[in-house]
Amino acid sequence: MPTRRARIRTGKPTVAAIALVMTLAACGGDSDDSDSSNAGGNGLERSSITVAALPLADDAPLYIAQDRGLFKQEGLDVRIQPVQQSIQALPALSKGQVDVIASANYVTFLQAHEKGTLDLRILAEGARVAPHMMDVLVPQDSDIRSVADLKGKKVAVNILNNIQSLTLNAILDQQGAGRPEYRQIAFPQMGPALEKGQVDAVHAAEPFNSAIQNDLNARVLLDGGSAPVESIPISGYVTTRDYASKNPKTAAAFKRAIAAAAEIATQDQSAVREELPKYAKVTADQAESIRLPDYPATTDVSQLRRLTELMEDQGLLTKAIDPGTLLVK
Repeated sequence: MPTRRARIRTGKPTVAAIALVMTLAACGGDSDDSDSSNAGGNGLERSSITVAALPLADDAPLYIAQDRGLFKQEGLDVRIQPVQQSIQALPALSKGQVDVIASANYVTFLQAHEKGTLDLRILAEGARVAPHMMDVLVPQDSDIRSVADLKGKKVAVNILNNIQSLTLNAILDQQGAGRPEYRQIAFPQMGPALEKGQVDAVHAAEPFNSAIQNDLNARVLLDGGSAPVESIPISGYVTTRDYASKNPKTAAAFKRAIAAAAEIATQDQSAVREELPKYAKVTADQAESIRLPDYPATTDVSQLRRLTELMEDQGLLTKAIDPGTLLVK
């Protein structure tokens, strides 16, 4: 358990959403309007890419690629637009006002694809579950001592029917334990909700996981990255079929830069920890104690299929989706 006291500074999603809309409006709307001016001299269809990104550890390779010039080496000018939730940028992606969303949580975007609200294409994987990057936490003096005790209890998740409940349900089902009642509480409010007894447990992801443990002396009941969901993909870099089909060389260049950055993040965690305070709401001290996700340099269809099959099993998809058909080659 980390020893550093981790106080998390919280942002305001509504302000971020407004800022995104204003920025996109100032940019003149649909990015396809500037195809000719964006075309580079290196054979790319366009050199400028707008990426909506979250302040999460998942996005570290994006910022590493930016700061270390990996995008420039590919002839790309990448403009990063911060947002608080990837779903905030979904309408802008559909309208072509942003080209890529980083840290797009697969569950939400696969559901949008199935419903026909987004013609999804996956450029690259973002992050996979790693040990203790998200834990189920309870108060130190809680009478919840085992996973079996969670049955019927109130457990906080960031978004209902998403990656947290999906993975926790899978763990509980494998262990023959009953399921809890989920309550939607944003990560920054999970600590206060647990402290006030509004919920019995929280399913917290980093950096909030470490913060709640340190601030409240909360006890880890369950590693949210344990079997059968170990290493399951949770987020990726996504775009639309229209963008990928019109800009195949640009998409390929972006993928190469992200893959190179993911290799750096995997081989040298200090590179990630140096980036986090620059874009996420954490201090340098907090960044040192955060449990990081895995950063795959290549997209593994079989791993993505684990996720889609789990979604189908739990009713989050009404029919099977072959993730291989969604990958940008």
